Amino acid sequence: MKEDEIDCPQQWHAIIIGGGAAGIFGAITCAEEIGEDARVLVLERGRSPLQKVRISGGGRCNVTHDCPEARRMSTHYPRGERALIGPLTRWGTADTVAWFEQRGIRLKTESDGRIFPTTDDSATIIDCLLGAAADAGVELRTGCEVKSLAPLATSNGFELVTGDDEMLHSRAVLLATGGVQAGSSTEATHLACSLGHQLSPPVPSLFTFKINDARLEGLQGLSVPEAKVRIPDTGLEASGPLLITHWGLSGPGILKISAWGARILAEHDYQFALEIDWVNGRDPIAVMQSLRQNKGSRRVINHCPFKEIPRRLWEQLATHAAIPPAMNWSQLSKACLNQLALQLSCSVFQVHGKSTHKEEFVTCGGAALGEIDLRTMESKLQPGLYFAGEVMNVDGVTGGFNFQHAWCSGYHAGVAMARQATKNPATPIAQPTINRDASQ
Repeated sequence: MKEDEIDCPQQWHAIIIGGGAAGIFGAITCAEEIGEDARVLVLERGRSPLQKVRISGGGRCNVTHDCPEARRMSTHYPRGERALIGPLTRWGTADTVAWFEQRGIRLKTESDGRIFPTTDDSATIIDCLLGAAADAGVELRTGCEVKSLAPLATSNGFELVTGDDEMLHSRAVLLATGGVQAGSSTEATHLACSLGHQLSPPVPSLFTFKINDARLEGLQGLSVPEAKVRIPDTGLEASGPLLITHWGLSGPGILKISAWGARILAEHDYQFALEIDWVNGRDPIAVMQSLRQNKGSRRVINHCPFKEIPRRLWEQLATHAAIPPAMNWSQLSKACLNQLALQLSCSVFQVHGKSTHKEEFVTCGGAALGEIDLRTMESKLQPGLYFAGEVMNVDGVTGGFNFQHAWCSGYHAGVAMARQATKNPATPIAQPTINRDASQ
């Protein structure tokens, strides 16, 4: 470089750090709000954007949840419940559905309220988002880490330095780096703390339980459509379908209790007792006494009076209750009846660790909501800095709620960034800096 050569940093209306659902949606919104001359840049440290979208819902992408009332929707967020009522009122499920359908994506609502593309293929959503970003003029760079982020002293905006020592200037910056398992929490924490924010330590949410118990051996793949789970001495309980896996238990019931108990279970190092009511609150003794009187000649182990319990699970529970293989219902003693009822309504399992749910990474933790203006997602500590998605201390239970928060927070941040970036347009976004040869 010549001695007097001036290196002008690239100027941008907005820079989004993180190419996940919230970041891409925020970038699209910002660029569309600014219009034809928008200069919006997304920096993604990974090899490709929207990786969570790709794997979510078993590769189908659970776009959102059919819950049009914001206050009821907010109850599905263990962190952020009351704070999200306002943002979800201004951008809810109906807005998300309309956004995708206006871009030619057909969606369907399943019986449990989850909303998917009719193609059952997450690529449909990814192609839509990337297409919308390209149409809006958003530039996307992958494999690009941000080393530093600081306010400009000469004008409104920020100076960013990438891992390649490239210098970028922008009037607005959106942190949408996701959670710890995505490998981006170190970047998010470093950048947020450099601007005065303290992110609460992230711990996993939405995980399955590792259980080594004879009652579950050989039953992988079996499910119970509705059961209750409880963790004694914690106040944690949930209900929903349960799935027996190679390593223990999964399913919506387990995922719900893992989300609500994310910090408590981390403090217990994922070692705790789990109580399961396989019959979901029904009185097993009354049902079994009726069977003993009316069909007493049938063998207990071969005849389960609860249709929702798979036969092989019933056999394991009966065996664990010390019911002899040849015993008929008429021969069942009161003591045996009580033992079997206990297995049905309060089976106790020891949990010894956790497993990730289908590689769907969700964390509890992030930027404190009290430090964010939830009308705009702008930092209360640093003007021009915005947050969206899982980098905020918000997480939802399984069922499309985390993506709905991503779309919602990304949208509000995008609108606000566009306004910030285009304020006083006669003033340059940033003054160039002069980088002379290091030998001078």
